[in-house]
Amino acid sequence: MTPEGWITLTIIGGAALLLTSDRLRPDLIALMVILALSLTGVVTPQEAFSGFSRSAVITILSLFILTHGLERTGVTRWVGHQLLRLAGTSERRLIVVLMLTSACLAAFMNTIAATAVLLPTAMSIARHTQIRPSRLLIPLASGALLGGTTTLLTTANIIVSSTLSQNGLQPFGLFEFLPVGLPLVIGGTLLMSWLAPRALPARDVAGEIVRMQRLRSELAEIYHLREGTCEVVVQRGSSMAGQTLSEGRWGQELGLTVLGISHEGRMHKAPDGDTEVQEGDILLLEGTPTPEQMQSHGLNLTFEGDLISKLASEDVPLVEVTLAPRSGLEGRTLREIRLRELYGLQVIALWRQGLVLQQDVADIKLQFGDAMLVQGPRSKVELLQLDPNFLILEEETGDLFTPRAFLAAGIMIVSLILAATNILPLSIAALAGAATMLLTGCLTMDEAYRSIAWRAVFLIAGMLPLSIALESTGTAAYLAEGLFQLTGGLAPVMTTGVLLLIAIVLSLLLSGQTAAVIVAPIAIAVAAPIGADPRALAMAVAIGCSLAFISPLGHPANLLVMGPGGYTFRDYLRLGTPLTLLSIIIVLVTLQWMWGL
Repeated sequence: MTPEGWITLTIIGGAALLLTSDRLRPDLIALMVILALSLTGVVTPQEAFSGFSRSAVITILSLFILTHGLERTGVTRWVGHQLLRLAGTSERRLIVVLMLTSACLAAFMNTIAATAVLLPTAMSIARHTQIRPSRLLIPLASGALLGGTTTLLTTANIIVSSTLSQNGLQPFGLFEFLPVGLPLVIGGTLLMSWLAPRALPARDVAGEIVRMQRLRSELAEIYHLREGTCEVVVQRGSSMAGQTLSEGRWGQELGLTVLGISHEGRMHKAPDGDTEVQEGDILLLEGTPTPEQMQSHGLNLTFEGDLISKLASEDVPLVEVTLAPRSGLEGRTLREIRLRELYGLQVIALWRQGLVLQQDVADIKLQFGDAMLVQGPRSKVELLQLDPNFLILEEETGDLFTPRAFLAAGIMIVSLILAATNILPLSIAALAGAATMLLTGCLTMDEAYRSIAWRAVFLIAGMLPLSIALESTGTAAYLAEGLFQLTGGLAPVMTTGVLLLIAIVLSLLLSGQTAAVIVAPIAIAVAAPIGADPRALAMAVAIGCSLAFISPLGHPANLLVMGPGGYTFRDYLRLGTPLTLLSIIIVLVTLQWMWGL
């Protein structure tokens, strides 16, 4: 192998270490890859920046806009709601319908968006049928991942198809994945409907509690509210009496959060900073004041009544909130984003990977997958619902369709027909559809910019030059020769299985997009020595990049349901391992049938 090839492998290894360490953002690492390839002379500057002009990146950008147009106009929400109405009250039937619905949506839109669209509805239906959400949400995310294997519209599939074109081979058609993806969806759904009720825990982290007092008390137990709160009475002569909450500096000086104030028997929920504290008031506090604080400020612990049960009502609900898929708030604290000042809402507790966090919640850096228990006026909750950074886990009411819903659906259908019939290349058809969404007012330009997951775009554009480097330096051929030597005595279908496993493992460690960039050139190069169709091996790699079931970190869709479902890493491993094994078998059997491996 040439010195440039060893440099390429070193860059790949360094990027892999940085990606798995979580020390730097993936999109920043991708930019560092561009610089490393350019400065070492492995690729030319034009090749280094070619990722930003590749049709794959344009297609992904356009699909973000197209699918957000469907979300914004209510099309996806309406489709999901109608299909889920068929679920009834049976847990297994609900799992089947939920997985098939998410798979159908993910076949034509972003996998994460398909999961996010159905999440509030799934939570609501689960609670109305008295089924724990934890029995349903991993199947929801898994169905979306499986649905992404049925068409070309998944990011990894687009990248692999672009790599085929780069090597002078015919790219994949829009529905060319369907003969493999459809059996995956059916097989995965049948397995999950049998296994999920047996393997998943019965947990309910939070949910729709507005109309049901029973759920309100459940929520308090789940978030350990009674353990982390106390009730104090403001005694006569207290230094806190006659002051507003802001003037009393309850949070800054005492480290306490006032959740409610009971004045003359009436509960004032979610008080703001201008609420005045009076003598004789009973305050529900998050945290417990020290004996010194109680003595110096004229406070006294009391246990009169159950203020927790009065913490929420129809007008002041407790709701669960999680970060939306395209949120830019990951890594920031609630204090930094000024949630209480901007929306008048109080975060009472935060659930993260099985732990309930109540102390100093305002200073905890938010992570994707966190679930926050929020209290505040319903009008403020509805205002938060409009913020694209947050996802309220409560089914939206009112009209699901907007006036432009049919127009948005028509634009998407026409774009897919143009691509499926090869009248236009997928990139042009998707771009034309995105532009039409904007021209017809289904989306504004600002909404279009916000709909794009720019981190993913920069990650893909930055990593794509690696595929050029792997091919131009002969590294892909070298690695393919090593793989051939390793599996020389095996049938082509077994070599395909090895490539499939490599794609799955790298997807879990690095992300599906990065795995597709690295493994696809190797798969194409090894096809000739083993006498297999390179497109068959490329398809195996593309599908393998979507089979990230065994870890919540394997795909953002898994992380999205982790908080609301109350899952731990063990839950994903317990359910994801048999699903992965079944998927590998189905992929190899269908590829053998389709391509004669």
